[in-house]
Amino acid sequence: MTTQTEHMDTQELEAVAQQIRRDILRMTHGAGSGHPGGAMGCTEILVALYYKIMNHSPESFDMDGSREDLFFLSNGHISAVLYSTLARTGYFPASELKTHRMINSRLQGHPSPAKGLPGIRIASGSLGQGLSVAIGAAQGKKLNGDEDSQVFVLMGDGEQQEGQVWEAAMYAAHNKVDNLIAITDFNGAQIDGMTDDILSLGDLSAKWTAFGWDVIQLTKGNNLLQVIDTLKLAKTRSWNNKPVMIMASTEMGYGVDFMQGGNAWHGKAPNDDQLKQAFAQLEETLGDY
Repeated sequence: MTTQTEHMDTQELEAVAQQIRRDILRMTHGAGSGHPGGAMGCTEILVALYYKIMNHSPESFDMDGSREDLFFLSNGHISAVLYSTLARTGYFPASELKTHRMINSRLQGHPSPAKGLPGIRIASGSLGQGLSVAIGAAQGKKLNGDEDSQVFVLMGDGEQQEGQVWEAAMYAAHNKVDNLIAITDFNGAQIDGMTDDILSLGDLSAKWTAFGWDVIQLTKGNNLLQVIDTLKLAKTRSWNNKPVMIMASTEMGYGVDFMQGGNAWHGKAPNDDQLKQAFAQLEETLGDY
């Protein structure tokens, strides 16, 4: 974690999460497009990682990331939550969030390192690829003798209908990539409907266990304290010959009552009235950009 955030208590971090949700809504509203639902559902995960769990340094960001923990967002369509978290932890000014999804912006709809945005190391959003990248980064750290840091990756549940995910799962277990912690955003929804209706995933936890991973259940992925505790537990289970998978049960659109649950807000931006209604439920805590 950064020295500026490591002493923040849960109440302070919950205030950060409120602001990040406001950012997500403002960004997608301003662009008239985007994916607010999944981004809001993953807010606690990103806050926990960047404010409490990961060793990272916004002030000295480089693409190599040596001696730092690395994070990769595989389900890149929820970029708004990553951009807001990066801005709020000091990677770039929060004022730049207003350029989200604009032509020539560094904050493209799916993250890309092409324009040198601090905090972004890979292009993501072509679903199914993030785990493979994270495995490579984790193995690279081992080859470089970097045994003081870890690699984290966040994936969607619908994304796990992609075959590449399972090739990567086999590879990581076979090669004992145990400095890797993966997180599945298990909200049961994808852009075309509910995952059970589109292509049922079955018992996803049992599948990851069968593929040789150490699986941890996070039953309340929108409870910040439980998220932090689960990530800390995952770190204690690392370096034990198995990669770790956290199955995080979250709710799409969490934080705004008319957006929660289902898949309606997977890929739809709020209009003026909806933004006003949502903001009435989310306190401004860090200052809107």
